[in-house]
Formats: sequence, structure tokens, C-alpha cells
Amino acid sequence: MTPGPKPAYQRLLDVGSIRPDPIQAMAVAKLHDLHEQLAPYAQQMGKEGWLTRLKLGKRRPPPPQGLYLYGGVGRGKTMLMDLFFDQVIIESRKRVHFHSFMLEVHERVHRFREAVKAGKVSESRDPLKALAKVIVDRAWLLCFDEFHVTNIADAMILGRLFEALFEQGVVVVTTSNRPPHDLYKGGLQRELFLPFIDLIGQKLAVFELDAGIDYRLERMRAMKTYLTPLGPETDARLDEAFRGLTVGTEAKPAHILVQSRNLDIPRSAEGVAMVRFADLCEKPLGAADYLAIANRYHTVVLSGIPKLGPTRHNEAKRFVTLIDTLYEYKVNLICSAAAAPDQLYTEGEGAFEFQRTVSRLIEMQSEDYISAWRPTV
Repeated sequence: MTPGPKPAYQRLLDVGSIRPDPIQAMAVAKLHDLHEQLAPYAQQMGKEGWLTRLKLGKRRPPPPQGLYLYGGVGRGKTMLMDLFFDQVIIESRKRVHFHSFMLEVHERVHRFREAVKAGKVSESRDPLKALAKVIVDRAWLLCFDEFHVTNIADAMILGRLFEALFEQGVVVVTTSNRPPHDLYKGGLQRELFLPFIDLIGQKLAVFELDAGIDYRLERMRAMKTYLTPLGPETDARLDEAFRGLTVGTEAKPAHILVQSRNLDIPRSAEGVAMVRFADLCEKPLGAADYLAIANRYHTVVLSGIPKLGPTRHNEAKRFVTLIDTLYEYKVNLICSAAAAPDQLYTEGEGAFEFQRTVSRLIEMQSEDYISAWRPTV
């Protein structure tokens, strides 16, 4: 098959996985142009190009301009970026959710400072330049999903880190719900963040992907979101829902960093997580884990919700916390369960308190809830 985003996008059109969309087609053209520029650029970023990168060889050619795709939820940003990422035949590439990336950055900076205190690293070393080198040694093509800035700690780090990354030849493709000039809008000491916005404008072409159609919402409205009883038929319908929402994109395991440990998601694609009840509610997880999921995914496909009761008190308590978190963050839920919501926990200690969860499970099936998407800030 011919490589590149354009042929891959056309194949999705041919099989009916997506509908023709002129705005998406323009974005694909930009991604394809970048794809074509990466092969020759990879020669200077490979091992044979180390003299060029150190500026000891011939003059270093500038890297290709990256791409900043922004627009509302359900417009296909993540799908197109993943299409691009899957077509790039470059080993030194990384695709990561931006929230997870920043958690890792803060963790590494903390460890660097601890090493300085212990006398293992010189105080004169810049932790962000050191970190940039580590990142580039692993991947020089970085694809970020849901680029956003919500706190001053991230804002103060981003400018220096990305300046160091761009100096070393990194190419960035990212998605966001906001245009660059709206990042960290109204944030504390935002004036210190403005040079980073200018840097984004220099290094990345900015493209608004907004055709006024929320494809995610259209697909969700056509689905039954609460399936019962448990069995092969409902399992098959959940798989079908997952494939429909992810436009046939290859599902991969995801690992979300939560408080210095990994939360494993068995199947993940296009902002959709597919997990079992056992994955989230039969393990020692808590509110921080569920919040990390809510921050990363717009839809959770959850299978195998059993009947609950006092003998499964811990599992029920975690399930209540999970549903509360998804509900508060307006994350869509598609699930399979052993019984209807009002029959999941019918008697014994805890049954009365579970009624709020019953109410939320019912409301989460409504069109009003499904339509009330929560933009990433």
C-alpha cells in the first residue's frame, strides 16, 4: 500500500469508516506534506547526522515546520494525528497525551533537583536542557494529543523546555481544543508565557479543524450505551461501539502516570478507553486514578459490571467513585452490566447510598448528557 496520510485517509473514505469532509481533507494535505519532508530530514537526525546536530559538520538545514491542529471535540483531530503517526516510517517518534507528558516532565525535574541536593549533579546544569537531550535521544518527532496549559507550574516550564527541544531539531505535531493565543488564558503571570505562544507560531503551522460537525456526538447518539445482560452478544456490541468511535484506528495499550506509578488501560484509541470492571474496580485504585482517566478520555467503554452488594463492598465503593468522576467531567460511558442500573445493588448495607449512582447511570444514557461534552481547558 502507498504510504502517507493521504492514501490512508482515502482508504477510510473508500470503506465508509468516515464521511467526506473538506476541512479534514485540507488538514490531511498538510500532514501529508510534513510526512514527505520527514524522510530526508531523518537522515540528519539519525546516528549519521550527529556531527550536523552538534554543528561540527556542514550547516544544519532547518527542521520541517510542525503542525498545531485545533478545534472542538469530535472534529477528528486525534484521528488525523494518529493516521499521520501510524504512516510515518521513523523509529525515533513518540505519541503521547500531553497531560501524561507533563506529569513525566515534572517527575524528572523533581528527580534532577533531588540529585543536585545529594551532590550527584552540578548545580550549574540546566535541568530542562538536560531533559530535552534525553527526550531527543529517544524521539525527535513528538505527537501530542490535547495540548493544554492549566497551571503556572506547566506554564513556567514549557517555554524553556520547548526552546531547548526545538534547538535540537525536534518536530512537533499536536492537537488542542484551543488556538495557541488562548492557551493559559487568564492564568497567573501569563505575560511570562507569551513568548512560548510566539515560539509555537514560529515552529508549528496552526490549522483550525472545525467543520461544525461533531462526529463523535453523531456516533454516540446512534448507539445504545447501557447493554445488558452480560454475555458474548453484549461483548460483541461493545467491540463494535469501540471500533465505531475510534474510526477503525488500531487500539493500543496505554499507560497513564498517576502518582509515580502506571495505570494500565488495555485498549485505547482516539480518546476512547476500553476497560473491564475488574481493571478499574477490583484493583486498589482510587479517585486520583479515575480523575486521570477523566482528564484523558472523552469516552470510556466499560465491560462486565456485575451485580453488587455488601459482599462486594470495596468494588462497589470504587465503582461509585468511578461513576462520580466520569459524571462530573462529562465523560461518556458505554457499558455492559449484569442488570439494569436499579437492579445492580438492591439490598443490604450500601444499597441506599448506591441510588445516586443509579440515577447517574440513567442520566448518562440521555442525549442531554451525551451532548454536554466538556472541553479541555
